Amino acid sequence: MSILDAPVTEVADTDGLSVWPRSTRLAPGGDLTVGGVPLAEAADRFGTPVYVLDEREVRERCRAYRTAFPEAEVVYAAKAFLCRAMAHWVEEEGLGLDVCSAGELALAVTTGFPPERIVLHGNAKSPEDLSTALRLGVGRIVVDSASEIARLAALTPAGSRQKVMVRVVPGVAAGAHVKVRTGTDDQKFGLSITDGSALHAVTRILDQPHLELVGLHCHIGSQITTVKPYVAAVRRTVGLLARIRDQHGVVLPQLDIGGGHGIAYRPGEEQLNVSVLAGRVRAELEDGCARTGLPVPRLILEPGRAVVGPAGVVVYRVLAVKRTGDRTFVAVDGGMSDNPRPALYGVRYAPRLIGRPASAPPRPVTVVGRHCEAGDVLADEVALPGDVRPGDLLAVPAAGAYHLSMASGYNLVGRPPVVAVADGIARVLVRRESLEDMSRRDVGL
Repeated sequence: MSILDAPVTEVADTDGLSVWPRSTRLAPGGDLTVGGVPLAEAADRFGTPVYVLDEREVRERCRAYRTAFPEAEVVYAAKAFLCRAMAHWVEEEGLGLDVCSAGELALAVTTGFPPERIVLHGNAKSPEDLSTALRLGVGRIVVDSASEIARLAALTPAGSRQKVMVRVVPGVAAGAHVKVRTGTDDQKFGLSITDGSALHAVTRILDQPHLELVGLHCHIGSQITTVKPYVAAVRRTVGLLARIRDQHGVVLPQLDIGGGHGIAYRPGEEQLNVSVLAGRVRAELEDGCARTGLPVPRLILEPGRAVVGPAGVVVYRVLAVKRTGDRTFVAVDGGMSDNPRPALYGVRYAPRLIGRPASAPPRPVTVVGRHCEAGDVLADEVALPGDVRPGDLLAVPAAGAYHLSMASGYNLVGRPPVVAVADGIARVLVRRESLEDMSRRDVGL
């Protein structure tokens, strides 16, 4: 069974490890190892907080996507997590790369990632984003607004043609939280199929000699755990492909259905079965094209969280434990500056005491961060040993996606390092942000 498909309940969860990297093992004395490296040892060596990323798991998840979608183009969504090593792993495993800014694009290309395998999108691309993409030879640019068409056409050098796609809104509601639902008309992304904006944009692009329209793009949301919304999105985008053919005589060769594939953050939670997704999407695409007389376009998908999220663990050190009213608060040396997702989306995690055996039964506690915000809560009302105390280590699984990439400089704490583990060896991919790093940007009075 694929690493992407095993239901969380299939793994014997007596140890509570079903949402941890598959290399995770119980070690003597209450510690855990990931990739053969003891987490307590990593904390001592690299300090805390520290992100630990299992390289083998990332690579296996890339391969599993290629196996599930052998006929498709799999493009890793860099916004989930990007560093030079990650770009290198993704390139070696045969995936493309999806970026959202000139910064992400430049990092990837200067690492050696082939620019023709990169897709650039975003709802408000700056002139710098577009000019950098054109200069570096990015493979495709996803047009997200009517105004972007003229801007991009004007920037494209004479004698060349830039391949573009149109991001469309299929009118499909999906996603774990209202802030990550992007498939309906009431949010900032894309051009509506329903009101005709998408077809109007297609018409304008086809009139631009410097732009080559190669397909449609849609992304309906994030942390989606069911297949049905994707099937609905494919049905509606195939309908638009048929209308483009009928109105303009143009058959577009590509269809990008985005990503948003949900993972489990806590034992027992649902995750998207990618093999089922592949079968259902393939069937809907083939049936829809047969009904409308279209050739089947090349399918593109953009997993991000599902590639890197389950491969990451973050380790914190406990700074304080106190009881206030009816609640016990366990404060750690990180918080919303290295993981804003609980504050943004109400995400729930399953932290675990590591580094020593527990000597007291579990009790409900709230794990909070060190920042000056009442909303700086990492895990609300979770079970931890009743003897948890300052100096202890807590590890949180499923921490590979949207942690460091969304981290901030709040309270000038400094962002944690990223450490890759594989075959018992740990190495720094991204070093810890120092006070000197942060001070260097402050030019003074």
